[in-house]
Amino acid sequence: MVTTITQGVKISVDTIYQDEHSNPANGHFMFAYRIHIQNLTEYEIQLMRRQWFIFDSNGTIREVEGEGVVGVQPVLTPGESYTYVSGCNLKSDIGTMSGRFLMKRSADDREFLVDIPKFELITPYRLN
Repeated sequence: MVTTITQGVKISVDTIYQDEHSNPANGHFMFAYRIHIQNLTEYEIQLMRRQWFIFDSNGTIREVEGEGVVGVQPVLTPGESYTYVSGCNLKSDIGTMSGRFLMKRSADDREFLVDIPKFELITPYRLN
């Protein structure tokens, strides 16, 4: 698990290789990742947008961005957490992801960026 805190918002990430959804012979490697967001500020905040940078060890870099996460724009009161699971496919057995969330403070509509720590996507057999 990797964790970072930016402007009072804690982001933790775990990953798991999805063997049952992968097909290595055809260059299809599927990974799931779980993001845990915790509001350590004294304000209510809302996650507005996400931006991902996905590096595949075959040299491909993709950027993905959009509103919210998994179809929602969660609101977190002080001390509250939100966890979601999503996935990423690669064409090789090693890669990384990193990114950021655009958050909005409810009290004054001030927007700010929160870093998503860089995490590795590695098939288990590459770790042996």
